[in-house]
This record gives sequence, C-alpha cells and structure tokens, in this order.
Amino acid sequence: MNDSLSIFGLIANASIVVQLVMLLLLMASLGSWVVIFQRSRLLGASRAQLHDFEDRFWSGVDLNDLYRECQAKDATSSVENVFMAGLKEFGKMRQQSTQDPDAVIQGCQRAMRIAITRETEVLDAHLPMLATVGSTSPYIGLFGTVWGIMSSFHGLASVKQATIATVAPGISEALVATAMGLLAAIPAVIFYNRFATRVDQLTTGMNTFADEFSSLLYRQALRLKQGAKPAAGAK
Repeated sequence: MNDSLSIFGLIANASIVVQLVMLLLLMASLGSWVVIFQRSRLLGASRAQLHDFEDRFWSGVDLNDLYRECQAKDATSSVENVFMAGLKEFGKMRQQSTQDPDAVIQGCQRAMRIAITRETEVLDAHLPMLATVGSTSPYIGLFGTVWGIMSSFHGLASVKQATIATVAPGISEALVATAMGLLAAIPAVIFYNRFATRVDQLTTGMNTFADEFSSLLYRQALRLKQGAKPAAGAK
C-alpha cells in the first residue's frame, strides 16, 4: 500500500478540521475505554459483594455483630449500606419508644429506599458518558467526512482534469473520520447496554434484600410490642 494511502498517511494529510474531528473522536474513545474498565471492575465487585453479604446475612449471624463488622470496614458495599441504613433506623425508632410495628417498618423502608437510590446513583456514575459517546460519535465522524469531501471537491476547482487519482485521496481522508466515529461508538453502545443491565440487576437485588430485611424487622417489632425479647439475629 502506498504510504500516502495508509491510515497514518491519510490522517497526516487531512485538513485541519478533519484532524480536529479525529482527535476529538480519539479522546472520546480513550475516555470511554477508561470508563469501561472502571465500571467493569466496580460492577463485578458489587455483584460478588451482594452474593457474599446475603450468604453471611442468612447464615444466622447476630445482626448487631454484622452491623459492627460493616462499620469496621474501610469501604462498605452497596448492599451493606442498605442493611446499615435499615438497622440504624430500626434502632432509632426503638429509642423513641415507638410501639406501632407498621410505623417502625415504614421508617426502616424509607431509610433503605434512600440508601438504594444513593447506591444506584454511584453504580450509574459515568454511564451517561458512554451513552453520549455511543450516540454522538457517528455524527461527529460524519461531520468530518462531509467536511473532507467538501474540501476535496473544492480543490477540484483548481484542477483542469479531474481523475479518480485526484479525488480518491481526499475522499479516503474524509472516510477515516467516519470509521473512527464508528470505532468509538460501537464499544460504547455495547458496554453501556451491558452495564445498564447489570445496574438494574444489582438494584433489583438490593430491593429484594430490603423487602426481606423489612419482613425480619417487622417480626422483631411485633415481638417488642408484645413484650418479648427477640432472639439475637433471629430470622
């Protein structure tokens, strides 16, 4: 392949506007790959932590001991934050001598819903960037292609005899921008859809845990109302 028609040669010979478009697409692609690797690690770890915590929770461990274990950690997982929010609110309601189990559980459920919303926001962070790159990169690349083709045809005005050899380099340079736009967009769209599905699964898992935990706390609230001391960690 002639050096002038190689990818690097086409980029080097492109007009300044097309080069700026290519640079923008390259930066968008690099940024999306950074987000992809970071989100892959976070969401993978969050899913493993969800399963591990549920196994620990349903193993019969004392809830107060489990709460203290979570507090002692430098970094808690999403589901652990939901658990701590619910149990903390339960303790506050008990200190207020609230005897109505329904009022107690409603307070705990509100606290856990707020915690789930906050954790979902953390899991969703930077995903809009992937959506933006995936939706706009082809259009940015197309803009570079259109500009390059316009420049190529404009240059024909000063040529007495137009041939394929005259037009081909300019059009090839312009089409590189479209190719780069697609290369930036395709991975961003694929991983955005994958991550959005994972976030939905994690959110569903946290909501399911919150419902199960609410049932457990409701039974303990009923025991407190009846004057019976609940067994530690009873489920």
